[in-house]
Amino acid sequence: MGRGDRKSRKGKIWNGSYGVSRSKKAIKARLKRANSAKPAVVAEVVAVEEKPKVKRAPRKKEAAE
Repeated sequence: MGRGDRKSRKGKIWNGSYGVSRSKKAIKARLKRANSAKPAVVAEVVAVEEKPKVKRAPRKKEAAE
């Protein structure tokens, strides 16, 4: 199913319409859940201290025989 198919999700996105395969209520509910979960996740990330990255020495090239 491609963009031209009005019954598929990809076709609904391309056409800019909503329906059974791309329900407005489901999209809004998913976005609402995602936005409400972000502040809690950010608080956890801030609490964890970041470790400095360890730089490795470059490998020495072996001499060609």
